[in-house]
Amino acid sequence: MTDTTLEQHDFGAEVGRLLDLVVHSLYSEREIFLRELVANAADAVDRCRFEALTDPNLAPPSEAKIRLVPDKAAKTILISDDGIGMSRQELIDNLGTIARSGTKAFGEKLASSKPEDRPSLIGQFGVGFYSAFMVADRVEVTSRKAGSEEAFTWASEGAGKFTLAPATRDTAGTDIVLYIKDDAEEYLEPMRLETVVRKWADHITLPITVARDGKDEPANEGTALWRKSKSDIAEQNYAEFYRHLGHMFDSPWATLHWKAEGTYEYYCLLFIPSMKPFMPVEDDREAHIRLHVRRMFITEKAELLPNWLRFVKGVVDTEDLPLNVSREILQTTPILGRIRKALISRVLGELKTRAKEAEDYTKFWENFGPMLKEGIWEDSEHRTEIAPLLRFHSSTEEGWTSLPDYVARMKEGQDTIYYLAGDSVEALKSSPQLEGFRAKGYEVLLMADSIDAFWPERLDGFEDKKLKSVTQATADIAADGDQPDISPLLAALKEALGEAVSDVRATGRLTDSAVVLASEEHGPDLQMQRLLRRAGRAMMPAKPILELNPKHKLIESLSSKLEDKALIGDAAATLLDLAKVQEGELPADSSAFARRVTSLLAGSLGG
Repeated sequence: MTDTTLEQHDFGAEVGRLLDLVVHSLYSEREIFLRELVANAADAVDRCRFEALTDPNLAPPSEAKIRLVPDKAAKTILISDDGIGMSRQELIDNLGTIARSGTKAFGEKLASSKPEDRPSLIGQFGVGFYSAFMVADRVEVTSRKAGSEEAFTWASEGAGKFTLAPATRDTAGTDIVLYIKDDAEEYLEPMRLETVVRKWADHITLPITVARDGKDEPANEGTALWRKSKSDIAEQNYAEFYRHLGHMFDSPWATLHWKAEGTYEYYCLLFIPSMKPFMPVEDDREAHIRLHVRRMFITEKAELLPNWLRFVKGVVDTEDLPLNVSREILQTTPILGRIRKALISRVLGELKTRAKEAEDYTKFWENFGPMLKEGIWEDSEHRTEIAPLLRFHSSTEEGWTSLPDYVARMKEGQDTIYYLAGDSVEALKSSPQLEGFRAKGYEVLLMADSIDAFWPERLDGFEDKKLKSVTQATADIAADGDQPDISPLLAALKEALGEAVSDVRATGRLTDSAVVLASEEHGPDLQMQRLLRRAGRAMMPAKPILELNPKHKLIESLSSKLEDKALIGDAAATLLDLAKVQEGELPADSSAFARRVTSLLAGSLGG
């Protein structure tokens, strides 16, 4: 490639439509272009500092800042940073395609939003760079990747195409030049740029300057918000910092801000979001709390919170680590261990306090409840603290309930907390598994998160009460009165089903249904077995137990027809499939199941 080479590229399929949406639908919110470009520059500097910790070939900028240089004569604004920079391919990938958001979803959200909410949508959909075209006819991005000698210029007029050409830049980082539209010339005024920076980016600790009369003048206070006194911080300041920190667009559900003094000194500012991220990174199960040393960002991978609290966002700033701290030191220093313990305690304390207000806590629970349940599974140290914070649907109560509430309602003499796990609460409410428990007046907790198949075995009990799946609690529901003896039918069905079941037995826990599945008292319950099968991890699949209701008319009728071997064989397979369907499973052979049911119906109607 020579210096005269100019590559022509088309935008990814959705970029053109997205640009039209951004430019025209958000026209009245134009100043947010500066918020987005400055935030991107700050992230690039932070990333460069982080990468330099482990890459000796990278030198972090010693006095990094973000420069804004308006030029009235040329009608341009330069936004320059000393960050990580972008390679040629990264310019194409980051600026020429949209990988994580679709224009349809963006447009729908835009159409349904209130005008005052629209500035947040840019950050929400991760398309902040394109907001530059709200004020610019043309955008040029010259970038040099840290550790590389090559630089490239990306340029576009936002009309479906962009160009790439070799360029020069003395240091790593990125220069963005905006060619300002005639109706956006207000942004060529240094005072206007300073006003926008103070409004949207005052919380960014990296210095931001605006060129005025040939000098770079400070535009942001650049004070670490977490080091300020709480009395000096407005809710709006917290909210803006929270949105910048986690690329969120809501307001925090809870804000925890404190300074720890004593053996170790550190500052903490943590946020619990009020809603789930719009675009969750599904494979990322790590907590990302930013670690700073004397205001300088070090890493967000210091494991300051466990994975089950990964919904918490925030900053920890300590005085007691060196600025050139390595990953090895981070893993072994006792300082971070103490800080981690304090952070977990504070978050759990906040949740305990907020849980007293049921309606308020429900908002949190419906967003992040499954993650909290992971703590029961993973964290033996905090298991008993987490348990009272869990919430459940119930077979007898409306809305959400807790383990302490369940225990308070338990029948006299009851020593077990019963639960039923499945794929949906609505399906669980009508499950035949509940029939006997309802008849006996036992409340059953209904659980429909995937993690619900796992964590109860780790908690084991609560306030000296055992937790037990109703699919493993057949013996707990004794039958009322005499039960018909159907042992010959049980033997015949078991012989017909062979290896498909581990047992066929009578039960007193059914009132309306003819059959139900059960699992062994020790081992995985039915929901755990289902999840393992779906994941292909059931190396030795547990065989179900088929339980029959001796008082059901169907069972009574079958007991009188034991001599008809063909009928009993078909009935056995059909009853097992029927029990599976009741549990939300498919029959082993759907076509055979349909034929058997059709044949049985035809025989019944014809007789």
